[in-house]
Amino acid sequence: MGGGAVRGEGAGSQAGDDARCADAVRTRYRARVIDEAPPSGGEWDEALERTSLAFVDVEATGLDPRNDRVVEVCVERVRGGEVEARLETLVMPGARVGGASHVHGLGAEQLAGAPVFAEIADELVRVLDGAVFVAHGAAWDVGYLEAELERAGRPREVRWYLDTLTLARRAFGLRSNRLGSLAKALSVSVDRQHRAGGDVQTMRGVFARIVQELKPRSARDLWQVRVGEGWARPEILAACETAVGGDPVIVRYRPSGRATERFAFSITAVERSLDPPRAMGYLVPGRGRRELRTDRILAVEPPEGSQDGQAPGRT
Repeated sequence: MGGGAVRGEGAGSQAGDDARCADAVRTRYRARVIDEAPPSGGEWDEALERTSLAFVDVEATGLDPRNDRVVEVCVERVRGGEVEARLETLVMPGARVGGASHVHGLGAEQLAGAPVFAEIADELVRVLDGAVFVAHGAAWDVGYLEAELERAGRPREVRWYLDTLTLARRAFGLRSNRLGSLAKALSVSVDRQHRAGGDVQTMRGVFARIVQELKPRSARDLWQVRVGEGWARPEILAACETAVGGDPVIVRYRPSGRATERFAFSITAVERSLDPPRAMGYLVPGRGRRELRTDRILAVEPPEGSQDGQAPGRT
């Protein structure tokens, strides 16, 4: 993800066309029903290790897709750790060349001879098609790509995506969720900050740590992660309800403003009538009673020594 606080007025009819295209993108965003789930089946419900994930990063001349333009894009399409397809290219932004070069280092000299966005649009769409879109601060990248594709005569709406910034907030609760700060805190290697290819590699490392922490079954399970909304992932609720009255399970839980806790917990009831729903039970050993907000449960794991290797509620 890239850009800077560079803002400016365009000139002539091209500026007007660009503004109208970006406004159309923003109108679509306002019209969306945020909680409308991705369609059933396909990549959203496949096991995560068999899902095509398109990790995307965009560098731009500023912060406003109405006026600013993409100068670099990287998309790496990955399934099961293997790269299926990749697009990394500089992009000539036209009159906006040089904008935010203090951030990403891409000025007129570096961009000389680069293709304009319309020349890469078909290849970009091909790499994205059928994959789950993943980005850090994803609405920014989505907004720029939608605006550029609109200008290129290839309008395309990225309706659903995974945002590693939101996922990291839930998984880790660190003071800063900037990509570089996350990488440092999680010991993820960093290569060329504020360059699309380097940020995609860093994002993939952060995403891998998120998956370790949240134990998702599918991309849909990650899409259902919310912060500050009191929303419990349906898979977590199902796992808690399956565990009621059974053997203790291992719960990974992140209290507000504190580090993740991991403990054995015997669940006696799940109260869906509360907002958010609560898992009632007691700690093992010790039998200290505790009430857990299910929106703060990161994972429900099988008890130590379990032979089936599956968390309750997973089949």
